[in-house]
Amino acid sequence: MISKEEAKKRIEELRKLIRHHDYLYYVLNKPEISDAEYDKLMRELQQLEEMYPEFITPDSPTQRVGAPPAEEFKTVAHLKPMLSLDNAFNEEEMRRFDERIKRELGKEEVAYVAEPKLDGLSVELVYENGVFTRGSTRGDGYNGEDVTENLKTIRAVPLRLREGKYGIPRLLAVRGEVIMHIHDFEELNKKLIERGEEPLANPRNAAAGSLRRLDPKETAERPLDIFFYEIMVVEGLKINTQWEALEHLREWGLKTNPLVKRCKNIDEVIEYYNEMKEKREQLSYEIDGIVVKVDNLEDQEKLGIKARSPRWAIAYKFPPREKITQVMDIIVQVGRTGTLTPVALLKPVDVSGVTVSRATLHNFDYIREKDVRIGDWVKVIRAGDVIPEVVEVIKEKRTGKEKIFQMPDKCPVCGSHVVREGAYYRCTGGLSCPAQLKRSIAHYASKGAMDIEGLGPKIVDLLVDKGLVKRISDLYKLTIPDLLRLPGFALKSAKNLIESIEKSKERSLDRFIYALGIPNVGEHMAKVLAERFKTLDNLMNAREIELLAVPEVGPETARSIVDFFREPKNREEIQRLKELGVKATFEKMEKKEGILKGKVFVFTGALKSFTREEAKRIVEELGGRAVSNVSRNVDYVVVGENPGSKYERAKQLGLKIINEEEFKKLIGRA
Repeated sequence: MISKEEAKKRIEELRKLIRHHDYLYYVLNKPEISDAEYDKLMRELQQLEEMYPEFITPDSPTQRVGAPPAEEFKTVAHLKPMLSLDNAFNEEEMRRFDERIKRELGKEEVAYVAEPKLDGLSVELVYENGVFTRGSTRGDGYNGEDVTENLKTIRAVPLRLREGKYGIPRLLAVRGEVIMHIHDFEELNKKLIERGEEPLANPRNAAAGSLRRLDPKETAERPLDIFFYEIMVVEGLKINTQWEALEHLREWGLKTNPLVKRCKNIDEVIEYYNEMKEKREQLSYEIDGIVVKVDNLEDQEKLGIKARSPRWAIAYKFPPREKITQVMDIIVQVGRTGTLTPVALLKPVDVSGVTVSRATLHNFDYIREKDVRIGDWVKVIRAGDVIPEVVEVIKEKRTGKEKIFQMPDKCPVCGSHVVREGAYYRCTGGLSCPAQLKRSIAHYASKGAMDIEGLGPKIVDLLVDKGLVKRISDLYKLTIPDLLRLPGFALKSAKNLIESIEKSKERSLDRFIYALGIPNVGEHMAKVLAERFKTLDNLMNAREIELLAVPEVGPETARSIVDFFREPKNREEIQRLKELGVKATFEKMEKKEGILKGKVFVFTGALKSFTREEAKRIVEELGGRAVSNVSRNVDYVVVGENPGSKYERAKQLGLKIINEEEFKKLIGRA
């Protein structure tokens, strides 16, 4: 056994190594070792810290997710006010800004630093003697929410600064922007949809919502990134320009935007703006303009600040993609898993070439934050040029006749009790709620669930609309004569569907759990639950504390499971399914050996012949392994339509890249 002194020395060596590789990977994007080698270092550090817990420190790389869920976020004061920016919307306004700056400073030319204006969540991070001690959201500019533990989960946030050539300041407060890359946002939404949850509206909301999870483990599951752009407070160091400040940030291991540019005059700023406007659609993240700052910090001091914004900086915004219209009503839609989503019914308006008459309001907190009322005039955009969204209320146009909206306490469709989960409200009616019925049946019959071949969305609509199926269990009462009365069915197709429904009675427990459509329970989680509880009755009667004892189950998932099985209508429907012959027996998962034994796959882009989950399942059935991240340990990267950043990363690493047809040949399905 390693001695205490040897362990202490090795722990420090490992931490230094891991921080170095974190910097190379997350800040410079130039990894020097494989993921497997990195994991080996991390495992060794974890083992030594378990052996000698007295050596665990808050800045250790193992402590990124080390805090229990918070009941609420504490409010903390910023070391320096986090000011907002004045806006300019055209070249004339920017030149007026430049003229004022030159006039007040008595200079003929002024140098600026220009950078993309990131559309994310602004945060303050405080480092004491190089160690990250506190992080908070912007809040009202003077006080914000303490999200320290959540910020630690972002790999681009160093828990300890690199010393570099400038040394470590005694105190450093920096400002950054937490973002979610567009590809990561799309991947997250796919997963949410697969789990039957409501998709997020845009990357900014996704980043803000992810960072403000009460449980840091849930934040850690979200793909967040961060760019740093301002030194707010620094002690023991003289910095002369904003350009120097960015250089210091990079040297300390704090990631800055590589597109930042030093402009010697306003003409170069205008050129940079036009360049960024062209590049906007090619970037991996959302920007809505550029930020322009006077470079010289002494000049910034001379220019000073106004009430809530600096006089030495401005946001030069891109032309807005928004329109103004009126909220005629607010209704509630009920999704497949019972999530109640408020929707604004709008006076029809053209937004980016599309007539918009409805817009998402996301959740009740969003309505309260924006103070959206029935009758309000609002600004509407198409988030990501797709989903219509209300972004701002024009309060000056209020007449006093507007009505405040309240979420219902009963499901507007089935009357079941509504529960609140974080920012969302959910109908507990589950399998018995008509609003959820069609999507619930389609999900129940899907390949990853009960795999009822021939029971697609169109047939489901037909069965429900004709009154043949009023709940999932009615599927098992269907007869061939029932189907023959429906348009499009002949004897053979009717017989095939009835046989497929009959076969589904033999599906395994994990497939049945997934088929039930429990919020936050996807295919993988269903397998975890089946492996742990072995029978459906055990799972149905499990208490929240028992569920939380399962390593991969978080508080939100545990609550969803308990609430689902607590609803009498759900239990009654499950009992009916059992009585009609659905067995849902536990099958021990055995590692199969096959033609892909030992091979590691990554999928990126949309596949035509398979869903992502189907493709992964095929790989696993043939002895291989499907992973989410690209590393040197990956044997094949399968590329579909519109591949994301994983494709570029695979090319950089020189990995084997194949298309869908080549993948089908590999698995014997060409």
